Amino acid sequence: MLRIEAAEIMIVRLPLKFRFETSFGVQTARTVPLLVLHGDGVQGVSEGTMEVAPMYREETLAGALDLVRNIFLPRILGKTFANPEELNDALGAFRGNKMARAMVEMAAWDLWARMLNVPLGTLLGGRKTEVEVGVSLGIQADEAATVDAVRRHVEQGYRRIKLKIKPGWDEAPVRATREAFPDIRLTVDANSAYTLADSVRLRALDQYKMTYIEQPLAWDDLIDHATLQSRLQTPLCLDESIASAADARKALTIGAGGVINLKVARVGGLAEARRVHDVAQAFGAPVWCGGMLEGGVGRAHNIHLSTLPNFTLPGDTSSASRYWETDIINEPLEAVDGLMPVPQGPGIGVTLNRDFIESVAELTEEHRP
Repeated sequence: MLRIEAAEIMIVRLPLKFRFETSFGVQTARTVPLLVLHGDGVQGVSEGTMEVAPMYREETLAGALDLVRNIFLPRILGKTFANPEELNDALGAFRGNKMARAMVEMAAWDLWARMLNVPLGTLLGGRKTEVEVGVSLGIQADEAATVDAVRRHVEQGYRRIKLKIKPGWDEAPVRATREAFPDIRLTVDANSAYTLADSVRLRALDQYKMTYIEQPLAWDDLIDHATLQSRLQTPLCLDESIASAADARKALTIGAGGVINLKVARVGGLAEARRVHDVAQAFGAPVWCGGMLEGGVGRAHNIHLSTLPNFTLPGDTSSASRYWETDIINEPLEAVDGLMPVPQGPGIGVTLNRDFIESVAELTEEHRP
C-alpha cells in the first residue's frame, strides 16, 4: 500500500550555462519546483515543469504551486492508496492543470517504485538499459554560429539535432546545417510560431529531408495541423497540442501529424504518458521524450519513461552537464556516444543533492496531515 505521511516543497533557481532562445523568447535560468512525498521511511521525488509565465501552456508556477499546496496535498496527506493511479484518481474532480497534477503523481510513482525496490522504468513496462538522445539547440546569432553549434554536438555523438526556428529564421539555418552535415538526423521546432498562411515557407523545408517539423501551428489547433500536414512531405510532430491519450487518438485519426513529442508533465503524469505511448504505438506513430530544461529529477523521470518500446526516436534527455554547473541530484546523468544510461536502483535511481539545494533554495516548506 502507498501511504503518504508528509510532503516537502522546495524551489531552486538554476542558471543555465548558455543563452537559450526560442520563438517564445530568451531563457538564461530555470526556476525548478521540487516535491518530495514521504511514506514508510521512503521518499519519492518529482520536479515541476511549469514556467513563471504561461508561455508553453496555460499553467504558471505560482498557480500550480498554490494548487499543489492548498488543494492537492490535503487530498492525499495521511491517506493510503493501492497504487499511484488510485492516488491520481483522488485528484480526478479537478479539471486541467496537468503539470500541477503530474508533479504529485510522478512523486507518487517514484515513492511506489522505491517501496517495491524496482526501477521506475521496469514498473512502467520498460526494458531498455540505455536510451538514444538528441540535442535541442536554441536560435543562434547567424548561420555560421548555427553550424558551429551543430558541429560541436555531432562530435559529442548526439543522434539527433533539433534547431529552434521562427518566421524569418527557418530555411537559412536548416539549409546551412544540411549542407554542412548531409547525413545527420535533423529536425526543427517552431513552438507554435507559424500559421497556415506560412504553408509555402514551411513547404520549402521539405527539400532538407528532416525527420519531422515540430509544432509549427497553434497549440490548440489540430485541424490546421491536419491541413498543413496534407501540404507537406515532412511529418509533423505534435508537442503542445497533445495533452492526453484522447488528444493523441484524435490527432492521429485526422492526420494532424505522424510523430508525438511526449512530455510527462504536459499530459498529467506517467500513467497518462504511458497511455499516449500506447495509442501512438497502435497507430504506428513513433514517440520521443521531450524536455523542458529539467534538472536531474525531471531528467531521470524522462529517461525511465523512455525505456518503453515505442520511444523509437532520440529524445531531449541530453547530458545534464550541458545545462548546469551543479545539478540538484548527486548522480551524473551523462550521455556517451548519444546513449543515456538508465539510472540504476529503485525508483528513478537518483538522490537529491540536499546540501546544494539548501544553499540555493528560494523556498522550502513541509506539509503534514
